[in-house]
Amino acid sequence: MSLTINPKPFLNGLNGKPVMLKLKWGMEYERYQVSVDGYMNIQLTNTEEYADGELPGHLGEVLIRCNNVLCIYIRGVEEEEEDGKMRE
Repeated sequence: MSLTINPKPFLNGLNGKPVMLKLKWGMEYERYQVSVDGYMNIQLTNTEEYADGELPGHLGEVLIRCNNVLCIYIRGVEEEEEDGKMRE
């Protein structure tokens, strides 16, 4: 059974939290969501890009246009503390 969620409140609730986005072309972007606008474009900071599971580099601050995100593939990510343990 699937659960339908209104995307705007969901995305706004992720501001300031670590997220992972997957683009239509297979790349994944992970780090902290700074903001989301009325068109659901997403701004990330300290961004890391993963291609085929590899980390080719750090991108810093990026703006991802909403229509480039793979439909239904954005999620919050549990944040690790400096000692490697998950935060509660």
